[in-house]
Amino acid sequence: MRMLHTMLRVGDLDKSLAFYQDVLGMKLLRREDFPGGRFTLAFVGYGEESDTTVLELTYNWDTHAYNLGSGYGHIAIEVDDAYAACDAVRAKGCKVTREAGPMQHGTTVIAFVEDPDGYKIEFIQKKN
Repeated sequence: MRMLHTMLRVGDLDKSLAFYQDVLGMKLLRREDFPGGRFTLAFVGYGEESDTTVLELTYNWDTHAYNLGSGYGHIAIEVDDAYAACDAVRAKGCKVTREAGPMQHGTTVIAFVEDPDGYKIEFIQKKN
C-alpha cells in the first residue's frame, strides 16, 4: 500500500494552479473536465503519480468558496531553506502566515504559507 494523493476543493482553479506551480514549483501532472458532473480535477506534484504522493485540486464549477472548517490541518513540504522559501513566496505576492524559525518546543525550522483558498502549507527545513 502507498498514499496516492490528498484532495483539496478550490474556488478558482486557475489561481490555485498558478500558486502550486509558480509559487511552490509543482508540475501539473494531469487535468480533466467532467462536464456531466460540472467539475474539473487537476493533479499537481513534484514527481510522477506512479512514484510520489500528489495533490488533487477539485474545482466544482458552481462553487467559488469553501468553509475550511476546524478539522483540516496543513500540507507539509520539505525545503532546503525555510527562510529562503518564505522570501520566494512573499516575492510572488503570496501570504506567509508564520515566518521561518525554530518550532516553539523544538529545534526544527518551520514556516507556514497560505494558498489562494486559505489552505495552510508548512515548510519544514531539511536537517543537514
